[in-house]
Amino acid sequence: MAVSRRTFMKTAGISGVGLLSAPLIAARGSEAAHAPELAHSELPLSPFASETRAAYRIAAPSALRLDSNENPNGPGRAALDAIRAMFDESPRYPDAATNDLTQTIATHFKLTPEQVLVGCGSGEILRMASYAFTSPEKALVTGAPSFEDPVRHSEMMRAPIRSVAVDTSLRLDLARMLDDSRGAGLVFLCNPNNPTGTVHGAAVVRDFIAEVNRRSPETIVMVDEAYHEYVGDPNYATAVPIAVANPKVVVVRTFSKVFGMAGLRAGYAIGMPETLNAMRRHRLPNNMNVLAAAAAMATLPDTRHIEREVQLNREAREFTRKALASMGFESPASNANFIMVPIGRDSRVFRDACAKHGVLVGRPFPPLTTHARISIGTMDEMRRATDVFRQVLAGAAN
Repeated sequence: MAVSRRTFMKTAGISGVGLLSAPLIAARGSEAAHAPELAHSELPLSPFASETRAAYRIAAPSALRLDSNENPNGPGRAALDAIRAMFDESPRYPDAATNDLTQTIATHFKLTPEQVLVGCGSGEILRMASYAFTSPEKALVTGAPSFEDPVRHSEMMRAPIRSVAVDTSLRLDLARMLDDSRGAGLVFLCNPNNPTGTVHGAAVVRDFIAEVNRRSPETIVMVDEAYHEYVGDPNYATAVPIAVANPKVVVVRTFSKVFGMAGLRAGYAIGMPETLNAMRRHRLPNNMNVLAAAAAMATLPDTRHIEREVQLNREAREFTRKALASMGFESPASNANFIMVPIGRDSRVFRDACAKHGVLVGRPFPPLTTHARISIGTMDEMRRATDVFRQVLAGAAN
């Protein structure tokens, strides 16, 4: 019998056992029930995604989760079938699965396995790069706001952090990042950028990398393409061809976003072997989950499924943008599965008010403290969420 995303846990025969959590794997269409009123102002405000997200989700387990840029539909049928077929390998360490996934990714991109490094989500890849290339003498250069994990990991290396505020269009200010790149260990270029959803075109990225190489020849440029599949800007292109020819460039990808596997944890880096080897020293042993590896191998070539997910996201995203615009809150075009909306008020207050109505949205992202990042759920979820946004924003205006 074919298995669907919604029936996977039941047909796999493990519902209630706890081996895999249904909310992490299956679709979230049943999460509409409003949570009780909560004193959210007492919850900790961590600068890091996982701690803030955990506090809110534990307090409001039935809320609409529009706070972490997840794909609300979960993995596709091919991925779920591959997981079910891999259960017999669950007692074994993931040596073969790791090798197989590495080879699958290499084949997909027409590379050699030495040009691919897999990790426990892209989070581990970012940690490896931060540990390998930053130090007290080698700074991290990043946008503000941008994805925070490289900052967290580089701070653990006691590296200086050079944060450059985004420009007035919410795009990474590459000119200023370039000025700060001299002597840096690592430049983090998130493209599209999280949390702003803005993107830089291929020529701009290529020229930026070339100039970093010229000004600071030892600096590594890490291009995070977590949202690559969602990009609609015709000027955009992946930096993978640069990374496989330039030892000072690494591209990072993940299966957490369009592939719907955030709870399974699989990501990878592409680069030249000598660059990846410097990162590999910081890799966790047995870092690959055999079920995640199976799902990743099955879903990577499933182009029809990915195209469908991109379409669904685009429709729900543009519905949400138009709904907010009708309330007077215009948001920039997004090339990801979230939007960054200027709400003209403290985003923490907005977040807390939405949470009390059973809708979780993104944490504050300084210096954009009057913007709210809203992840895109299903169309049904976004219809219900925009009703809450309308109520909250109207109430704040009175």
